[in-house]
Amino acid sequence: MTYLNEKQIEEIVKVSAAVAVQKALEFMDQEKEKRETDKQNLRLRNTKLLLKRYRSFVKHCEDVDIDIKELEEADNFLEQMQNSEQSEYLVESIKRSKERTFAMVSFIRKMLAVYKVMSEQSLRAEDARAYKVIYDLYIGDELMTAEAVSLRHMVDKRTVYRDVEKAVQTLSGLMFGVDSIKLH
Repeated sequence: MTYLNEKQIEEIVKVSAAVAVQKALEFMDQEKEKRETDKQNLRLRNTKLLLKRYRSFVKHCEDVDIDIKELEEADNFLEQMQNSEQSEYLVESIKRSKERTFAMVSFIRKMLAVYKVMSEQSLRAEDARAYKVIYDLYIGDELMTAEAVSLRHMVDKRTVYRDVEKAVQTLSGLMFGVDSIKLH
């Protein structure tokens, strides 16, 4: 049986510690990369969700000033009837929701306008089509399926989905700024 002397044990400990530190650093880098990728994916999903819900947000905001005035009147009536803090909280919550939705719709409209200009000024026909595709699918008054959009633009249905992904990437950049890109 071979015994290790103190010098050999010290060397093994140093090497083991160095390997453990290196592995820990690699793990931390992988976790950081994973968090960044997750954040980017979340922004892309959020952009796509905002597009999918755009029409309902617009409906929610229609006549927002009238709705808020009606809510205030209802709040006053409820206060007179039962003097309840819950009813006041409920009405305030609805008002805040309407105001935030209105602000979000305004922001989305501005970013869509910027994206439209960018796509129209592009030298690539695909860029202009990508804007038209998301407009047809999510923005325009006429509800259209991906298949109907593909027929309108005379492209394959898969191309419609690729155009949506491309548009979502660009819109994410416009909506979230530098936070939307993955820096290496």
